[in-house]
Amino acid sequence: MGLEPTFYLGQFLMFEPLLSGMGSMAAKLEEIRSAAERVAASHGLELVEIELVGPSKERVLRVFLEKDAAGRAALKAAIAAGAEGLPERLVEGTLSVEQLSGITHEDCAAFSRDFGVLLDVEDLIPGAEYTLEASSPGLDRKLTKAEDFRRFAGCLVKIQTFEAIRNNRHWQGRLVEVSPVPKSEGPGAPSITLDLNAVKQNSKTKKTGVSTVEIALKNIEKAQLVPEI
Repeated sequence: MGLEPTFYLGQFLMFEPLLSGMGSMAAKLEEIRSAAERVAASHGLELVEIELVGPSKERVLRVFLEKDAAGRAALKAAIAAGAEGLPERLVEGTLSVEQLSGITHEDCAAFSRDFGVLLDVEDLIPGAEYTLEASSPGLDRKLTKAEDFRRFAGCLVKIQTFEAIRNNRHWQGRLVEVSPVPKSEGPGAPSITLDLNAVKQNSKTKKTGVSTVEIALKNIEKAQLVPEI
């Protein structure tokens, strides 16, 4: 298994006339995502996140991947069997297998080759040249869905909220609880609970005088794991 983050970069040149700006590109982003998911699945991978950034002539398409559920289960089995060559922190239990993507450089290269061909054939990124980057999400991966928070319960996370809670928009702690997703949004809207005692807090967080904080998922602007090294 490769070190985190595994990374592959490929450049693809396209010389078709540029279409009408980023509005046209935004309309195709979901098509690009769907195509990435299909190619990833064919390689035993799952799409974690996709980003299209940069001006029209210097666009970068970033694709973050990990092994699919079967691949992660195989890694868990390898750990249980005491396989050699596993990261020391994984063996010691200070790093969860869920925090590793499990993908290798070869996985990224194979995905990029097939995905690049599909992008060109289906003309999903019309216009000037672009750079395709495929990599693992890293140990500081972003959390974007309720499923992500449930999966990484017990891990350290860093949160930035849209609206301040106790005059603070930046929180860091251990994710100890994720409420069930209700059938409809309302007073019982899904939320997470952080244990603030799990990490050393900055002065602003200390002034809140609380040891835990509950944050509604809809109030989370940014969230990511904090590597425990």
